[in-house]
Amino acid sequence: MSATRPTPYERYLPWRRWVEPGFWVVLTAVNVVANSYTVVTDIRKNGLAYATWEPVVWELSSGLLWLALVWPVVWFSRRFPIHWDNWRRQLPRHLLASVVVSLIHVLGMVGLRTLAYASQGEVYEFGHWPRELFYEYVKDVRSYAYMVVLVSFYRLLLRRLQGEASLLSEPDEGPAVEPVERPERFLVRKLGREFLVAAGDIEWLQASGNYVNLRVRGHDYPLRSTIAGIEARLDPRAFARVHRSYIVNLGQVASIEPLDAGEARLHLKDGTVVPCSRRYRQALRGRIDGSDGG
Repeated sequence: MSATRPTPYERYLPWRRWVEPGFWVVLTAVNVVANSYTVVTDIRKNGLAYATWEPVVWELSSGLLWLALVWPVVWFSRRFPIHWDNWRRQLPRHLLASVVVSLIHVLGMVGLRTLAYASQGEVYEFGHWPRELFYEYVKDVRSYAYMVVLVSFYRLLLRRLQGEASLLSEPDEGPAVEPVERPERFLVRKLGREFLVAAGDIEWLQASGNYVNLRVRGHDYPLRSTIAGIEARLDPRAFARVHRSYIVNLGQVASIEPLDAGEARLHLKDGTVVPCSRRYRQALRGRIDGSDGG
């Protein structure tokens, strides 16, 4: 399954928890410094009556709020990913999310600016709220889109580093060594090498646009397929559809947590929490040793 020498992805993993937040911190700091310098220069050039500290407060307050909003935006983009086949359904959700993000951004930065001005014995004036809110949203919706695009490309890069999976096809000559209609193994290509992954090693699967991500021992391998297409080729005794976007290996389910409206959360042995919709919950409960969600 794994190569003798660590792959680039495996070497990156210990640094990942530092690189990801570090990227946003550095990006925010660079923007704050660059924008502050630009605004201060324009103020001096045009002889405007602003102290040097004021544009610094403006940019810093905005940057700090965007930094605080990174995690919610990352979570939302993971929960509702945009792909070519679903953008019409997901775009309204992201537009609504961008409005909420913009409101939080504006209210938060106005609060920080008010405190900063008060510490200098000054009063901060945001201006005409309807007009300024619209102006800020025009800027914020672009920032929101940039963040979603950056996060999406980063996730795509990680999946490519981990490798891609494909179904075993019929051989050119002779009979297949195993049934290709219900494969026992998947072929994984990673950094120029090929590996065979046993179907039973798959912990869970998640639909992602035109791909289905196979989760195997902490790694995600994208397989070009629909969730329904791969469901039909997995052993129904070992795997169960639990959501329109998820299939789980029944042997990996540790517990079922009931939720309101008949839905549930599945807690898997690797610590992952997978949603279970009401449509699939009853059938699932009957298949996991009589568990009632304990």
